[in-house]
Amino acid sequence: MGEVAVIGLGGMGRAIARNLVRAGHETVVWNRSAGPAEELAQTGALRVASVAEALRCPVVFSVLPNDTAFAEAFLDSGVLDQARPGAVHVNVATVSVGLARRAAEAHAAHGIGYVAAPVFGRVSVAEAGALNILAAGEPGLIDRVQPFFDAIGSRTWRLGERPEQANTAKVLGNYLIACAIQSLGEAVSVADAAGADPGQFVELLASTLFPGPVYSGYGSMIAQRRYQPAGFTTALGRKDLHLALEAAADQAVSLPFGELLRGVFDQAIADGREADDWAVIAEQQLR
Repeated sequence: MGEVAVIGLGGMGRAIARNLVRAGHETVVWNRSAGPAEELAQTGALRVASVAEALRCPVVFSVLPNDTAFAEAFLDSGVLDQARPGAVHVNVATVSVGLARRAAEAHAAHGIGYVAAPVFGRVSVAEAGALNILAAGEPGLIDRVQPFFDAIGSRTWRLGERPEQANTAKVLGNYLIACAIQSLGEAVSVADAAGADPGQFVELLASTLFPGPVYSGYGSMIAQRRYQPAGFTTALGRKDLHLALEAAADQAVSLPFGELLRGVFDQAIADGREADDWAVIAEQQLR
């Protein structure tokens, strides 16, 4: 079994680290706050004191929340100078296409491999080791880290040799979820006004026309107007929508629904719903 580090121990990072430990990998962990690292140390992980120390491992996973956190930790800190030569850094976070390009260039300049591997799946899916992993980077690097992917996911989708290709796919996937949430809110509001039972209407859609977790899961939230606990917050949804709009602009492609959704998310944030599940954007239709 291999040695691997996990940097960033939010809900997703903790689940990934825990599954790596369970699979028998020697797992090093670091987090800005001590609690999650101490918790994982009790399950067999090795806690280290700094990002630089974690980067001495041959394979490093980072699970940080956004572009700013990633850039501060790896690109603006000088820490890549201290990384193990020939190491591979796997970035699980949903980051912008532009940052993915910058990160790949910075790692190459330091002789470090860089693989983008954002995932589809909530924390509960990560805990079950059933994530879908969207991987892009040099094929040989992905081969090296595949045993670790096998411990945390059900399938690895190889999407290209340039890391930003995985990030493009991830933000577009989240864009489509946001579109589905908006359309569900619209349809449920009309069905409810017409006297139909919202829960039964959603069950009909998810059992016939649109089977799968998006319509069933988010549809149920909307029908019940239940947005806590949040599996994915409105604030994160707005961030990923903006990333999708940036990715489209980078290719000189317009996303008309995305421009509409920008206003919907901004209103939800203004209404104080940033910590609710992003399905709450449907509330603007249900009022």
